[in-house]
Amino acid sequence: MNTQRTTTRQISQGLWLGLLGIVIFSVTLPMTRMAVGTADAPQMSGFFIAMGRAVVAAALSGAFLLLTRAPLPRRSDWLPLTITAGGVVFGFPLFTSIAMRYVDAMHASVIVGILPLATAAVGALLHRQRPSLGFWLCAALGSALVAVFAVMHGGASTTAVAAGGVSVHGADLLLVAAMLCAAVGYGYGGRLSQRMQAEHVICWALVMALPLTLPLAAYHWPTVPLQSNAWWGFAYVAVFSMWLGFFAWYRGLALGGTVRVSQVQLVQPFLSMLVAVPLLGEKLDAVTVGFGVAVIATVFIGKKMPVSQRVPT
Repeated sequence: MNTQRTTTRQISQGLWLGLLGIVIFSVTLPMTRMAVGTADAPQMSGFFIAMGRAVVAAALSGAFLLLTRAPLPRRSDWLPLTITAGGVVFGFPLFTSIAMRYVDAMHASVIVGILPLATAAVGALLHRQRPSLGFWLCAALGSALVAVFAVMHGGASTTAVAAGGVSVHGADLLLVAAMLCAAVGYGYGGRLSQRMQAEHVICWALVMALPLTLPLAAYHWPTVPLQSNAWWGFAYVAVFSMWLGFFAWYRGLALGGTVRVSQVQLVQPFLSMLVAVPLLGEKLDAVTVGFGVAVIATVFIGKKMPVSQRVPT
């Protein structure tokens, strides 16, 4: 009974910490849009935002690791740390930063809705968990809603490409690639957080990546004057999106399980839409709100579906 009560408490704590991380991450796309600008009024390059935010976060991480006297990762941890860095330090920031110049934050925030399914799939594989059919149906439904939304809104952009009578943003393909990178980074980072301090996982990943991110950021340093808003957006994604958000997120994944806590990400699209209204002056339309609410609704059903541990054979 006590063990069951402890497990239930850990899952609850994991969900709340995961939600805190998602609240922080939900501001990432609007802030990235602010930093990168639009096709008509460009600001920072996507390469600089992606690499520069990693450099700032790596500097903070180095100080944090020293202050907490963090032990060096074990030899067996270096490969998963490298994979984690590839997903959340390089892949996700780079693809989203490039894409956000061509689509607004409202549109991109709904595309993010496919992330829970991808994260759950990676988590189930890594942690040998067996989600129920109902769980997968809920996750698949949320992802299908996102795909339909992308096709319906595809024709509204000058970067859209037509195929088979439908239009899809070229930037949507970058956003999908970003989601896949994030899912892999979340999955491996979440597993590492079960044997390392959660805060140390992202810190070591950032420090490991510094020999690449630092010269790339220096090479892509802006050469023209930028609006102050662009620097504010950059500061947010560097300190919160790239660093502090992962403290809560990886701890939540470790406590509640990657498969289950990943579904909390389904609230991210709507939170991003709410932020984009005052921050960027974007307007909510009925279709976007409708799809956002429908996607969010699946998390409340999906998180109640059973997730069992596979029995070793």
